[in-house]
Amino acid sequence: MSSSPPLVIGVDSSTQSTKAAVVDAVSGRVLAIGRAAHTVSGLAGARESDPAQWWRALVAAVAQALRGADARAVTGIAVAGQQHGLVVLDGSGRPLRPALLWNDTRSAPQAAALTERLGPDGWLARTGSVPVASMTAAKWQWLRENEPRAAGGAAAVRLPHDFLTERLCGVAATDPGDASGTCWYGTATGAYDPELLGLLGLDAALLPPVAPTGATRVGSLTGGAARELGLAEGIAVAAGTGDNMAAAVGLGLGGRGLLDHPVVSLGTSGTVFAATRVRPATAALAGFAATDGTFLPLGCTLNCTLAVDRVAALLGLDREDAEPGGEAVLLPYLDGERTPDLPGASGLLTGLRHATTRQQLLGAAYEGAAFTVLRALEALPRTGEGVPLRLIGGGARGRTWVETVRRLSGRPVVLPRTAELVAVGAAALAVGAATGEDPVAVAVSWGTGGGETLPPVVRDGETWERIEAVLAPLTVGR
Repeated sequence: MSSSPPLVIGVDSSTQSTKAAVVDAVSGRVLAIGRAAHTVSGLAGARESDPAQWWRALVAAVAQALRGADARAVTGIAVAGQQHGLVVLDGSGRPLRPALLWNDTRSAPQAAALTERLGPDGWLARTGSVPVASMTAAKWQWLRENEPRAAGGAAAVRLPHDFLTERLCGVAATDPGDASGTCWYGTATGAYDPELLGLLGLDAALLPPVAPTGATRVGSLTGGAARELGLAEGIAVAAGTGDNMAAAVGLGLGGRGLLDHPVVSLGTSGTVFAATRVRPATAALAGFAATDGTFLPLGCTLNCTLAVDRVAALLGLDREDAEPGGEAVLLPYLDGERTPDLPGASGLLTGLRHATTRQQLLGAAYEGAAFTVLRALEALPRTGEGVPLRLIGGGARGRTWVETVRRLSGRPVVLPRTAELVAVGAAALAVGAATGEDPVAVAVSWGTGGGETLPPVVRDGETWERIEAVLAPLTVGR
C-alpha cells in the first residue's frame, strides 16, 4: 500500500502521439506527463496507423510519467482517443489492417452515397450528424467496397480509444461521446441504430457495448496490462471517450459545470464545440453526445496549425513572423476540408499585389484557418456574441494564433492555464471510475478550466467579409 494521496492516470491518444498524465485525484495537480510519438502513413488522402503502436506508445508514455510519481498510489486509468478511426480486429483481438484515421478522406464518395440514401434530414434526425469522410460509417463502407476480405473477416470493430481500453481491462466497451462520432449510434435514442447498422451491413455483435458515461467503471486492469504498465492489477478502468469529449470534461463543461460556453481548439485540426442540453441537428455541425449525458455539438476543420506551419515553411518564415494579410486571401485547405465539406479541396491563394509580402501571406494563412474554425462557431446553439471563447490546443500558446482569433471574433478570450486538457479530462474520468463521482464536477473542483481572460478587441469585419466572399462560391449547396 502507498501512503501517497490517491493518483489517477489520464491518457490522450491523439493522431500523432500519446500523452499520459499522472494527476492528484484530490487537487487535480498534474504531477508528471509522459509522451511517445505515433507514425501516420499514407498519400493522396490516405491516413493510416497501426493500432499496435498506440498500445506501445501508451505503455511508454505511462512508464515515463511514472518516473515522477508513486505507481502504488494509482487508483484508476482512462483513455481519451482520436475520434472516428476504424479499427478492425480478428478473433484474437489483433488488427487485421492499419486503422483508417479520422482525416483519411478516401471515404468521401462513400459518405456522399450514404447521405443520399437517407437524405441529410434523415441522418440528422437519427444521429445528429450528416456523414462526411471522417465519420466511421463512411470508412466502414470504404473498407467493404475496397477491401471486402478485411471487412468480411472482422471479428470486432472498434474506435481507437475502445481498442486501448480493451487492452487495459479485457472488456469491450465504448461511451456515448465517442460512439456518437460513428454515424451508426443514435443520439436520439442513446443506442446503436439497427436500421443504420442494416444499411451499413454491420453486425451489432461486432461492436462494443455502450457504457452509460465515459466515467463508468467497465473493468479492472488485467494482470498482463499491469505488468506492462508497472501498475497494480485490479485498479479501475473507465470506459473513456473521444478526445474532444475529454477536453470538454477537463474544461469543466457539462451538466455539472459550464453549459453553452464555446471552445475553440487549435491543433492539427481546428474544432469548435460547447456542452449543451440542446440535442444538435444541423448539417453545419457534428451532433455529438458529450460523455456525461449532455450534448457536444462540434465543428471540425482539417487544416489548422499543421497547415499554417507548412505555409510558414514554404515561405521560409518562423511561425510568428506574420502580419495581417492585407488584400490577400489564403484558404490553407491542404488536406481537403471537413467544415465546410470540401474533401477534394486544395489550398487557394488569391488577392496578390506587387506590395504583398511573405509576412502578409503567412498572416493570410492564419486568417483563413481561423476564419474556417470561427465560421463553424456561428452554428452552435445559445452561444451569443458576448460569451467568451475558451482557446485551447497548441495554437493557443502562439501569439499570432491568439491575436488572429481575437481580431476575427471580436470576443473575450479565455486561455485556460491547464495545457494537457484531454489527458486531464481523461484523468477526471478515471476519478469517476474509481470513486463514482461525476467527472465534470471533479474537473470543476480542480479548476482546470480557469485561466487568463483577454478583453475583446474591435472585430475585423473587413477581413472576415473578404474571406467569406472567396469561400462562398465554393460552398453553395453545402
